Amino acid sequence: MTVNAKKIAVYVLVVFALYVIITDPAKAADYVQIGFEGISDAARAIGDFMTWAANGGKS
Repeated sequence: MTVNAKKIAVYVLVVFALYVIITDPAKAADYVQIGFEGISDAARAIGDFMTWAANGGKS
């Protein structure tokens, strides 16, 4: 039962993504840019934390 729910959820997300891309490509591009900016910010924060930890927790 859970596998079917996951398959349905993935199918709905794919259909929604295709709908957004087809109906408004500019907005879809904005969503992708926002997603990549979020990933970039998260990676930068992890890097800053690891640098801080490697320096013994000193600023």
